[in-house]
Amino acid sequence: VWPNLEVFFHGGVAFTPYREQYKQVIHSKMMHYVETYNASEGYFGTQNDLSDPAMLLMIDYGIFYEFVPLEEVDKENPRAYCLEEVELNKNYAMVISTSCGLWRYMIGDTVKFTSKNPYKFVITGRTKHFINAFGEELIVDNAEKGLAKACAETGAQVSEYSAAPVFMDEHAKCRHQWLIEFAKMPDSVEKFAAILDATLKEVNSDYEAKRWKDIALQPLEVIVARPGLFHDWLAQKGKLGGQHKVPRLSNTREYIESMLVLNNE
Repeated sequence: VWPNLEVFFHGGVAFTPYREQYKQVIHSKMMHYVETYNASEGYFGTQNDLSDPAMLLMIDYGIFYEFVPLEEVDKENPRAYCLEEVELNKNYAMVISTSCGLWRYMIGDTVKFTSKNPYKFVITGRTKHFINAFGEELIVDNAEKGLAKACAETGAQVSEYSAAPVFMDEHAKCRHQWLIEFAKMPDSVEKFAAILDATLKEVNSDYEAKRWKDIALQPLEVIVARPGLFHDWLAQKGKLGGQHKVPRLSNTREYIESMLVLNNE
């Protein structure tokens, strides 16, 4: 349909799980994928180098930025850092004040700076979407890296997913439970789960410590979701549309329990 198509701008949802699906549809070697960070509240960043996944922070768009360390987000009086005070490779919740009238508004995303000259960053997750039920501090960035490796090694493609802790089952065991809708099934679900688990250990030392000898955390569990489950779940909640997203990680079982009920209907 578009023989000269060469660029796709995306944002708002992590693109990693969908990249291979796009490559199957668009075979051109000239095709490029560019991430942007554009929200209702402002335009914050865009990828300016195709070889670097980090985005360039837009510092001249009428937005004043502050950054709160992720571990302080829930404190009554968290310390906020100005742009020149941020550290590289540290997770921050982004706070903005804008010429449109927003005042110290927490946008809800977490970012990590990869460069300070110029200021470049990657989105690592959401301030409310993480799992830290056992001190493992698992964030969306960890999840995306784990899923990408598991997909690459099992030939799978992930459409949607959500994960939550199992605090204690009938055998008094704790673990993470992943509900995954596959666009293409892995050659083995068990292998997929093992690679995902191993990769999470590699990218997150806290998760690795909690998984040590299966004492605090058992190996994660993968449940295959039926086709269309997450679409149906969003529809059931009245949240279909581009402004609503599937909660990737949750520190409670609030979301996943209703998803599992719908998955079994």
